[in-house]
Amino acid sequence: MLELHHLSKTYANGTAALRQFNLSIQPGEAVAIVGGSGCGKSTLLRLISGLEQASSGSVVLNGETISAPHPEVGLVFQEPRLLPWLSVADNIGFGLDQLPKAERQTRVQEALARVGLAGQGNKWPRELSGGMAQRVALARALVSRPGVLLLDEPFSALDALTRSDLQDHLVELWQGSRPTLILVTHDIEEALVIADRVIVLRPKPGRLEAVIDISLSRPRIRDAEDFETVKRQLRAALEVSLQQTPQERVS
Repeated sequence: MLELHHLSKTYANGTAALRQFNLSIQPGEAVAIVGGSGCGKSTLLRLISGLEQASSGSVVLNGETISAPHPEVGLVFQEPRLLPWLSVADNIGFGLDQLPKAERQTRVQEALARVGLAGQGNKWPRELSGGMAQRVALARALVSRPGVLLLDEPFSALDALTRSDLQDHLVELWQGSRPTLILVTHDIEEALVIADRVIVLRPKPGRLEAVIDISLSRPRIRDAEDFETVKRQLRAALEVSLQQTPQERVS
């Protein structure tokens, strides 16, 4: 289980990015985090990944406090961040140096197949489309078989058709191995396609506004009536989260 206890983050310049955030996430659960600008979505993800330290509070995974990057936690950024001097296969296997060569090669080939890029390992990053590059980034995150997979706006830079295709593919990948999945996104539809629960944050500083359970069956049909109903519910919660109280306006 992943547990976030009273997480707060204030940067050196005095900016309060996150305040007293609490959340428990079950193993294998898919959670999306949404909210307006300045609500601490990416900060929260970086705290969970161990890339940043909380000002107070803790991140606990299966009883272990996360205070630095952890082998059980994989992270996919908005940009693929592939190393241009390495082939696709070598990018995917970059963090597997501790494994014997044969096992490393097997894992890389399996990861390529899982993201639909079998036989593409010898290509260079410059030869890939944006969608293919992000598939490689997904493969790189999955190849170490993490218990927790974090995604920070992973498809926002892609065109609508490619984005929709990769959203569906991500769900298939998640269903195959069931890591705990935490997705940060601005896209309401993306959150509903992927998540079991959607966490809505209120901005400046980021804190919990609402938790919405998504009980839609999979695969989720974007133009179905029940999908549109939950979409309206989530949009309404987001609109509430962006409304300042009188006290917030004064402060």
